Parts: sequence; structure tokens; C-alpha cells
Amino acid sequence: MNTAESLETQQPQQAEMIRVQDLHAFYGESHILHGVDFNVKRGELVTLLGRNGAGRSTTLKSIMNMVGRRTGSIMINGNETLHMKPHHIPRLGIGYCPEERGIFASLDVHENLLLPPTVRSDGMSLDDIYAMFPNLYERRRSPGTRLSGGEQQMLAMARILRTGARILLLDEITEGLAPVIVQKLAEVLTQLKERGMTIVLVEQNFRFAAPLADRHFVMDHGQIVEEISAADLPSRREHLNSMLGV
Repeated sequence: MNTAESLETQQPQQAEMIRVQDLHAFYGESHILHGVDFNVKRGELVTLLGRNGAGRSTTLKSIMNMVGRRTGSIMINGNETLHMKPHHIPRLGIGYCPEERGIFASLDVHENLLLPPTVRSDGMSLDDIYAMFPNLYERRRSPGTRLSGGEQQMLAMARILRTGARILLLDEITEGLAPVIVQKLAEVLTQLKERGMTIVLVEQNFRFAAPLADRHFVMDHGQIVEEISAADLPSRREHLNSMLGV
């Protein structure tokens, strides 16, 4: 491969899928985010780390325009979205999995998976979903109320993948789950990365997140105070643990 071809193949991988600049977010009179800056390249998995109340979940909600007011700049796949209506943002190929999951309890697993609208043409098929989440195939006729916490989390993620989203915002997906389910979710995230998806992960379980992420952004008091690459993590782990109070 010559140099020109090499640059051509590398260039798309370096494309920025998310760029957040000087982001401030407000709930009523409460000023939660104070000038957040970070970017995520295509195919990267990055984490937002920090203690409770640092602003990690609010950052995800701000990207989706689910807060009271925001200022600054939020570019998604090259589009400025600061003044975009919330229901238009997913059409840019971005999906958000909130901490509360939002499963329709009266519907079974299969019906939940048939609900999401198509935002892009390359959403995962039901066969693909069931291959990635065998538990959901086994429980496909079970109502949402009968699912375990881990199965609900898998279903919440699977619904986003059905839409065709290529950028995933995942909020505390391992909280309260058994270790065997946490391990399964790690395998799923690895598969999604291999498919070229871009992932922003808010996660309290650093042991889960550390081996998966390309970069870690540490938040404190509504700001990103540090960026640590996967390569630098071993030498910075003790420092990071003290910041996170681990």
C-alpha cells in the first residue's frame, strides 16, 4: 500500500464523531456543567469517570438535549446540535441508554425490540441481536416485568442497536448487576467496537471499564479535569484511584 492509500484508509478512522466545547448545562437555576471539553473519534470507546455528582450523566443528557438549558457547542458527526430539538438528534445516528433503562413492562422482549424507529438503514437485525444476546432469545416471550436487571440492561442496549445508531451513550450499564452479566456486557462492548461503533461510557465500575477504553476523561465539579490514554493508564492508576476515591 502506498502512502496516499495508507492516508486514505486511516483518515476516516480519525474522523471526530463527537466534539463538545465549552459546554455549560443548567437545570433551572442550577449550573451543573462548567465548560466541558472533549472529543471522541470514530470507533473509539471513551469513559467519563468521576465521583457521584461530578456531572457525567448530565454530560450525556446534554448531548441529547435533555437538560433545561445548554450553551457552548456540541458537534455530532459534523453537525452542530446545540439548538437542535431532542427528537431530531437520534437521526444523526446517536443512541442513548439511560440509567433507568425504560423497558416497556407490559410488552415481551420481542415486542420491545420491534418498537424502536429506524434512524439509519444499517440497524442490527433481530437475528444479529439474538446472536449477540442469547439470553434475550431465550426470554423473547417474557414480559419486561419478568426480566432480571441484567436482562433489562441487555434489552435496553439491544433496542438502541436496532435503530441503526453508530454512536452509543451508555450510562452506568453495570450498576447492580451480577459479575457474570458484567462480563457478558464487556464482551458485547468489545464486539460493538469491532463493528466500528463509537461509544461513550459513564461507569462507576472502573475495573470493568479500564480494559475496554481507549481514553478516560475524569470529571470533577462539572468539568473534565484530566484525560488519560489506555497506554498511560498503568502508570496513572494510583493517581486515578485517589481522584475517584476507589
